[in-house]
Amino acid sequence: MPTLIGRRAILGGLAAPFLAGSAEARPPFRLRQDPQPLLSPPILDEAGTTRKLDDFAGRVILLNIWATWCPPCREEMPALEQLQVRLGGANFMVLPLCIDDAGIDRCRRFYDDIGIAGLPLFWAESLRVQLAFAFMGLPTTLLIDRDGREIGRLQGPFDWNGDAAVGQIVDVLRE
Repeated sequence: MPTLIGRRAILGGLAAPFLAGSAEARPPFRLRQDPQPLLSPPILDEAGTTRKLDDFAGRVILLNIWATWCPPCREEMPALEQLQVRLGGANFMVLPLCIDDAGIDRCRRFYDDIGIAGLPLFWAESLRVQLAFAFMGLPTTLLIDRDGREIGRLQGPFDWNGDAAVGQIVDVLRE
């Protein structure tokens, strides 16, 4: 027997996104109280060196999984670059991980086309990345603590250089 949904429930569900406030006004991550260890697929840098997440331990990492064929990924790349320029250093880095099947050269052409110069570039095989990080869509961004554990995850695009994202990352850096 079909279940009937009341008119108020339907209207409430439709209105909820408008009443919740702007997504950019909220921090991007619901921080985990139980940081989770992560597997690491082989990650190739532009110099051709194969790396692992452990190579970046000791600093907070914003790991952004993206592809050049993903429109929201492409749109948020300048904000990720601005965040890296603003906060990047010994304690924090943005690690953009491209998973294009065509390899790192295609990712580099995209960077060059839109003028990205202040953001490192990394590439990994898409299947290995999906298996290691168990994500469903692009872009997916993980916030990783200094010990290499996941403390936050966001699926979908975000204004990474906005006040909400920067504020939350600065708070994590103070811990």
